[in-house]
Amino acid sequence: MTGARSLVTVRRAHAADAGGIAAVHAEVWRNAYAGILPAGYLARLSPARLAAGYRRSLSLREPGHAVFVAVGPDPEAGFRTIGFVSGGRARRPLRDGAAPQGEVETLYLLDDWREQGVGRRLMRAIAAHLAAIGCRSAFVWALSDNPSTHFYRRLAGRLAARERIAFAGAEVEQSAFLWSPIEALLAATAPAPRREIEG
Repeated sequence: MTGARSLVTVRRAHAADAGGIAAVHAEVWRNAYAGILPAGYLARLSPARLAAGYRRSLSLREPGHAVFVAVGPDPEAGFRTIGFVSGGRARRPLRDGAAPQGEVETLYLLDDWREQGVGRRLMRAIAAHLAAIGCRSAFVWALSDNPSTHFYRRLAGRLAARERIAFAGAEVEQSAFLWSPIEALLAATAPAPRREIEG
């Protein structure tokens, strides 16, 4: 998969990407939230319904909001969506009174592409977007029991709040990770410098 990693493209999403985004959403939720969210809810996730919602959202192009997709090689389809990230201006303040200006709303990546820098590239894309629209800080909510929360910690995200919420018929805890200033996230996701080829 190392060679395949170099073929991954991260770009702004379009309405035509809705189907691929929905497929990633459903697969990631069924894997990541098994044992956390009710099995019946996860089994009923419909990529077709999800795609319709994403298509509407991408067509509306809400000011300040952006979605980026990662497209990678696939032995059957040639190329397909392997992950995506979305975000915009913060939808609400954190409970501790902090009011970050930007919010990473979703970050989903297929299991086969984890630990290869793709998630970091997606976070870099949304961080750059948030900074470009004037956000000086950013945060993300993640279910506390999701093992992927370590990813945000590795990117220098500071645990800023916890809260319990009702979702899909279950009560779960979610944690907020904060980057303030947003330059902390930009620095944590900066591309590694290329090593000079020694002759």
